[in-house]
Amino acid sequence: MNAPLTRNDWRAAGVTQLDDTITLRRAIHAEPEIGLHCPRTTSKLKAALAGLPLEIHDSTSTTGFIAILRGGRSGAGDNARTVLLRGDMDALPLSEDTGLPFASTIPGAMHACGHDAHSAMLAGAARALCARKEELPGTVVFMFQPGEEGHHGARWMIDDGLLNVARADAAFALHIFPNAPAGVFVGREGPLLASTDTLIATIRGKGGHAAMPHDCIDPIPVACEIVTALQSFVARRIPVSDPAVLTITQIHAGSSHNIIPDEVKLMGTLRTLSDATREKARAAFHQIAGNIAAAHGCEADTRIEEGYPVTFCDPRATAMIRELSQDISGERGWTTMPAPMMGGEDFSYVLREVPGAMAFMGVAPEGSDPRTNPPLHNVKMTIEEQVMARGVAMHCALADRFLSRGFD
Repeated sequence: MNAPLTRNDWRAAGVTQLDDTITLRRAIHAEPEIGLHCPRTTSKLKAALAGLPLEIHDSTSTTGFIAILRGGRSGAGDNARTVLLRGDMDALPLSEDTGLPFASTIPGAMHACGHDAHSAMLAGAARALCARKEELPGTVVFMFQPGEEGHHGARWMIDDGLLNVARADAAFALHIFPNAPAGVFVGREGPLLASTDTLIATIRGKGGHAAMPHDCIDPIPVACEIVTALQSFVARRIPVSDPAVLTITQIHAGSSHNIIPDEVKLMGTLRTLSDATREKARAAFHQIAGNIAAAHGCEADTRIEEGYPVTFCDPRATAMIRELSQDISGERGWTTMPAPMMGGEDFSYVLREVPGAMAFMGVAPEGSDPRTNPPLHNVKMTIEEQVMARGVAMHCALADRFLSRGFD
């Protein structure tokens, strides 16, 4: 195996931090919180960081915060670098069914996406890096962020000005993945995850008796035609080399079997991997719904709730994670994703401001089949906690490597 790519063997530091990381993760897991305001989680994280040489700056619009570590050599010359490491902390509106002794005690809330592990690993990395503060030739910003699950938490924290307190030159994040072997890091350069927009349309006609449709303007077949036309648009107008997913997931109309309703409401999602395709599909949604409705004497009110941007990984940052993963987890410690996932991630907001990358980390429980494990956002999702030592090590190695050498 090649020599370590950093001055420190961070694998040992990850193992040293493991017990505390597991304890913190379990405490957060047992009391999950949803959305932008997660006060109990924030309190647990700040308690884990208490006494460390960190500058804490709170978000004014969320319960998120950043903790800044200024290395002992951070003032050495004008070329000192700053790196940001992100860990999200919010949970999902699910009822846990894992049977774990530290399972959620909050009805209707569960850490089914691993954010408990993310924030705990980041706290472990903060402790490990603080222990070697005098060796660091730059500044590390630890971003503890709520509201990732559809609440735009990263954007709110950016709007609060927290990225400008210590402007980063690179940014990294890890995301656990129960469907990859434990300890294997998975990623790709370029688009990693999709943009996420919500599509909403109300088709208004003229209701009346279902036995006399000729006296009405029935919006239901019009809505059905719109759904079909949207699928045809994606199939025939969007290139396979720059794909889009447009899925109508809700159709609401009517109150009885013998009444034609006045209106139909449609809702769905639009996922893309580029700004160009995103804008093209958005425009088509408005145009198709409006024109088909008008052709049948109906009206269409359409709107789009803007979601996350594309999560775009800088090739240099991805290469750094790939190299370090082999140092931390061995020659098979990295897998390149063959294609992006069409899920979304609000670390994309940070990556619009700062070059960097996100990678997944396999956490398939020992003895399980990663291919059939309960996936993210599943009420039975569990992780192999021992692997969190590698997550801590990766955070530390990324910070050390970038501060020492940049993207070179």
